[in-house]
Formats: sequence, C-alpha cells, structure tokens
Amino acid sequence: EALQARAAKLADRNLPLLIKGETGSGKEYLARAIHDSSAKPGPFIAVNCAAIPEQLIESELFGYVPGAFTGAMQKGKIGLIEAANGGTLFLDEIGEMPLPLQTRLLRVLQEKEVLRIGAIEPTPVDVRVIAATHRDLAAQVKEGVFRQDLFYRLNILVLRLPPLRLRTQDLPELVEHLLAKVA
Repeated sequence: EALQARAAKLADRNLPLLIKGETGSGKEYLARAIHDSSAKPGPFIAVNCAAIPEQLIESELFGYVPGAFTGAMQKGKIGLIEAANGGTLFLDEIGEMPLPLQTRLLRVLQEKEVLRIGAIEPTPVDVRVIAATHRDLAAQVKEGVFRQDLFYRLNILVLRLPPLRLRTQDLPELVEHLLAKVA
C-alpha cells in the first residue's frame, strides 16, 4: 500500500524513475500502472534491454536515416525512443544496456532530443523514462560496466518492489488474475 501511494504521487512527475526488484516481481506492470495514472496520454513503449541483441539495440532505440548502413530500410526508421514521444519509455533490465548506448541515452535524458543513426540534426522528444533492474547498479558503477552519470540521472526517484514471496497482501489477487488469463 505504501508503494502504491508513493507510485501514485510520482505518476505526474516528469522525472526519470527507477524501479528495483527481483525478476518476476512486476516491474513492468508497475511502470504501466504509473504511466496509465499519469496525465501524459501518449504511448507506453516497453523495451527489454537484455532481449535485443547488442548489434541491433542502437538502431531499435534511436532509429536511423535512409542509407545509414547496409541493410537499412530505404525510408529509414524511427526508433523506440521517438515512438514513445509524448508518453513513457520503459527500459527493462537497464543494467544490461551496453556502455556506448548508455552514453547516448544520457544525452536523450539531458537534452530531450534523439539523434538517429546517420542523422545530422537531432529530433526533439518529450518522453518520460522509467527504467527497471534486478541488478545492483551502484555495484555495476564501481565495476565500470554502468556509467556513473547515467546512474545518478536515473537514481533520482526510486521505487523498490518487494519480491513475490514477501507480498502477502496482493498475492491472492495476482494468482486470481493469472488463473483468469489461463482459463
């Protein structure tokens, strides 16, 4: 209940939000609920940073202009960040994002603009970033695998989602919801 109340207060804050919790604890569900509760009517775009191959994640997130690389679509392609313009970009497993892309994401957060691969001019974006992780990002910063400046940019508003084994209040509702989907 305390987590729900805090999440409700943060729904209309246009600041990056970091959700921490174990795998399967409902981080994306919480991010979607925050988005749905916000005054921003735009799209909710979810990206699993661990599921997209490293060679493709840059073009998927940032998009590209026509002829940017061999195999690029002739008309170019907008990236998922631009697709989330006016809404929320949910970056699940942010701790899995490669270092070079962390630098580009930091620029999106700071400058509110995205530069497609091969483009000369950036495109302005108004997107709220909600990131999630099960990893200890502070430890990853010390190991040199996560950028310190991105960590501080994302670590402003943090929600800690307890693991399912400790959630006695909402577990029966969750089980009923899952059973209804199976039936």
